[in-house]
Amino acid sequence: MEKRVFLIVLDSFGIGAEPDAAAFGDEGTNTLGAIASHPNFNCPNLKKLGLFNIDGVTAGEKDAAPIGSFARLQEQSMGKDTTIGHWEIAGVVSPRPLPTFPDGFPDSLIHEFEEKTGHKVLCNKPYSGTQVLKDYGEQAMQENALIVYTSADSVFQVAANEELVPVHELYRYCEIAREMLKGEYGVGRVIARPFLGRTADTFYRTTNRHDLSLKPPRKTMLDLLKDAGRDVIAVGKIFDIFDGEGVTEKIKTTGNTNGIAFTKALQTRDFEGLAFVNLVDFDMLYGHRRDVAGYAAAATEFDKFVADFIPGMREGDILMVTADHGCDPSYTKTTDHTREYVPYLICGKGVKPGVDLGTRLCFGTIAQTICDYLGVDASTLDGQSVLGDILA
Repeated sequence: MEKRVFLIVLDSFGIGAEPDAAAFGDEGTNTLGAIASHPNFNCPNLKKLGLFNIDGVTAGEKDAAPIGSFARLQEQSMGKDTTIGHWEIAGVVSPRPLPTFPDGFPDSLIHEFEEKTGHKVLCNKPYSGTQVLKDYGEQAMQENALIVYTSADSVFQVAANEELVPVHELYRYCEIAREMLKGEYGVGRVIARPFLGRTADTFYRTTNRHDLSLKPPRKTMLDLLKDAGRDVIAVGKIFDIFDGEGVTEKIKTTGNTNGIAFTKALQTRDFEGLAFVNLVDFDMLYGHRRDVAGYAAAATEFDKFVADFIPGMREGDILMVTADHGCDPSYTKTTDHTREYVPYLICGKGVKPGVDLGTRLCFGTIAQTICDYLGVDASTLDGQSVLGDILA
């Protein structure tokens, strides 16, 4: 029997503050709680999978007979960002946070970047990705400068107008930055942020974003699966997050709708292994922009996909739905990620319905369970498999 796992990360779909959320400035946050009562939220299929039956979830109405198994996962790593979250999902816990730069990057590093790229740098401080274009975009165009900014996450972001700095050139500048940003400056991601428009009121970010991540510190689930001859198909920014390590096929997407379409298409293909999907719009378009209505609508769009996907699952298919952190769109203290538990929903013809796995420490539960199912030794990874609890 062909065994396939479809692991879908709803980027930032947290389900409530973790016990140490206050240490991250995120006490009381709850991404699911923020959207579940909005009129745009209609997720009967996630309800059937057991979303509202998960330990600690108070939003929504519990399903009397969930068709899936479900758990609440607590992050073990010291972080709340995309890179660390995905590494832990893939079985690698990060005991130390990646470096952040709340006061901007050191002048010496910025000067070196200016010399190597031949462009002046503007901003160099934490900033909203849309606001930075309003405040610095026109000056950047006048001076043919690059806009460098960061956030509460471990990121070095470079924005430039595509009409002045072609996308391939911006990518090359980000590669230069990636080479520079190591050791104490080793941010999780260098992100190219191309934009278009002529004035502060018309600037908009294009879909040509590109992330250059640190390589994981050791082998992840992806490497182990690839080494064992399994397919590892990366949909969305998964390839970028792992810097290509362990990936056998890369599928670039432009957002949730596109990513959902590719995932549905993969269902009709023959492969043996893992389709690892990231749906970034939850985080990028709605979480960080504190758009409750948009986030709720995106959840509804995904729910419709679930309704379409489940009937087409083959005998050996397992669908897993999770998240990498929170980004509560109702939390206005910051516009950053939030330290939250994440859901773990599991279904398939071979999965027991209605198994409540409670709260599990470590997102690596996912990696261990996937490797266990696909028959790959995961003894080097963090987390504990729950396969024995959920197989029918």
